[in-house]
Amino acid sequence: MSLLPHQVELLSPAKTADIGREAILHGADAVYIGGPSFGARHNACNSVQDIAALVSFAHRYHARIFTTLNTILHEAELDAARTLIWQLYDAGVDALIVQDMGILEMDLPPIQLHASTQCDIRDADKARFLSDAGFSQLVLARELSIPQIRTIADRVGDSASIEYFIHGALCVAFSGQCYISHADNGRSANRGDCSQACRLPYTLSDQNGGVVAFDKHLLSMKDNNQSANLEALLDAGVRSLKIEGRYKDVSYVKNITAHYRLLLDEIMARRPDLAPASSGSSEIFFAPDPDKTFHRGATDYFASGRKIDIGAFDSPKFVGVGLGTVHKVGPDWLDIASNDTMSNGDGINFMRKREVVGVQANTVQKQGQTADGQTIWRCVPNDVTVLAGLKPGTDICRNRDHAWELALLKKSAERRIGVWLSLSECADGLTLTMTDEDGCSASVSSTLALEAAKDAARAEAGLRDSLAKLGNTLFVAHDVSLDLSQPWFVPSSLINALRRDAVAALEAARLAAWPRQPRKAALQPPAVYPEKTLSYLANVYNPLAWQFYRKHGVEVIDAAYEAHQEEGEVSLMITKHCLRFSFNLCPKQAKGVQGVMGQVRAEPMTLKSGDETYTLKFECRPCEMHVMGSMKKHILKSPPPSDIPHSAPLTFFRQRPQ
Repeated sequence: MSLLPHQVELLSPAKTADIGREAILHGADAVYIGGPSFGARHNACNSVQDIAALVSFAHRYHARIFTTLNTILHEAELDAARTLIWQLYDAGVDALIVQDMGILEMDLPPIQLHASTQCDIRDADKARFLSDAGFSQLVLARELSIPQIRTIADRVGDSASIEYFIHGALCVAFSGQCYISHADNGRSANRGDCSQACRLPYTLSDQNGGVVAFDKHLLSMKDNNQSANLEALLDAGVRSLKIEGRYKDVSYVKNITAHYRLLLDEIMARRPDLAPASSGSSEIFFAPDPDKTFHRGATDYFASGRKIDIGAFDSPKFVGVGLGTVHKVGPDWLDIASNDTMSNGDGINFMRKREVVGVQANTVQKQGQTADGQTIWRCVPNDVTVLAGLKPGTDICRNRDHAWELALLKKSAERRIGVWLSLSECADGLTLTMTDEDGCSASVSSTLALEAAKDAARAEAGLRDSLAKLGNTLFVAHDVSLDLSQPWFVPSSLINALRRDAVAALEAARLAAWPRQPRKAALQPPAVYPEKTLSYLANVYNPLAWQFYRKHGVEVIDAAYEAHQEEGEVSLMITKHCLRFSFNLCPKQAKGVQGVMGQVRAEPMTLKSGDETYTLKFECRPCEMHVMGSMKKHILKSPPPSDIPHSAPLTFFRQRPQ
């Protein structure tokens, strides 16, 4: 495995290599980023050259770079994927995050493999199998509770690191178990092209046709925030704490990374049994606040048990932070009473009926105070039509704090690695040795005819000050020692050159001391997969994936949904979110009802959005909801999706052909 049992990894997303660099400066121990193709975020792609530059930057801090290659692959794409994997290995990437088991059957370089959350890792047996099959890190399903995580971590042991999402947008379905986008419009979530049907408004009806909820965003979840659960997650065995957001901008990545870095540093200051997985410490120049970047409200989802308020049913938009109330409304302005400071350019919003109405405050001026001491701010919006019908007392939120965002656009963090410097005499001059907090060391010497200093105290202080001036390097001096027989006069130009050479030598030594972790060997003989039969839910989309499962004891294997072999109604989405529970209609919530051996059952319901109608079926024993539907006929008859033009039709056999 890669992470040691005491190491904790803060893992941040990067849409681009530049954002990845900022993540590292703001405290990330590792960054995950999409390559040029085959990533589960279609529009977050980066060239191999850009990733190589990010790798070089990250390794200076002994931080790791993971590349996402976590889509399922058409047979025609296997060669292209293999070529890309070798290119990423040559670029220095530390690990690949993958979904398709066919990758494990390829001729791969010795690069570590991480099992994506798209692998739907919900139970201990599957987690242990993936570890035994050669995965070094396992990204668990977001829906797991902390006790369930502990059970999985105990089963996996030290054979693989446990990774878990701690922040960001939540897919309502178990990752890798959502086909609604492909069924409706041919855009496969398993291939990085989800159309986000979960963010649409729906009407929910019961079995008798009665409307339970009208035109609500019933499949839209609040955003994940595990700030309060970090220590419990660490105690449960999580060692890689993952932030979602490969579509997010640099402000989001800076803010959320810094937020969790500070929380983890506070935990580690109390817990000597835990240590960061990379080097150095980050100094943050702003006050991180997760409420100030895009979110749909906060939930810890199922980490601490099922809750009724995990959905963002009213709106999938960013409502922002409560700011104050409308004090007065004029023809082209409104006054807001607030305890906070406002700025020109702030974004404000309010609810009108069931819609979020947002507007930018072009100008803001202080007008005075209310009787209870709140400041009154006069705002001139960039669209005065929103003022129609707005009444005093209406709650106002701020979804853009302009002054705070401006601070984030500037240099907002520095990351430094502590070093100890020692200057000593050598046969023909002076030697400077630098040793960093990881134990890496470098020495450089300079020829010099030593000359006694006239003012010993001043010379000694000057040497210490000059050596400690590490400026814009990635190092900061913890201590400078002078191992000299007496204070010598040393020209400042020479001591500066000696320091620069030592810094360069130590940087080289750090890179040399950062060996890439090899790919983990799969267990031999091959581990047996926990099931003998796989449905379309296993997402087997190519012959190599089929070969993988056959090798591991699976006897019957259906093709992936994207292979267009499922003609009838199937589960298009499987989710832990239950709309019966959300509206207090769950049979288990009824007084005196006990679900013994799965005997409690709930009647189906209907979900409708526009022209699309789905049946909701409820599996009460595991507490899951299935959104049932069929693939549209024109999609079913179209070729299975592939990024390779003119790819051959997918040939797939449940059993080995005779």
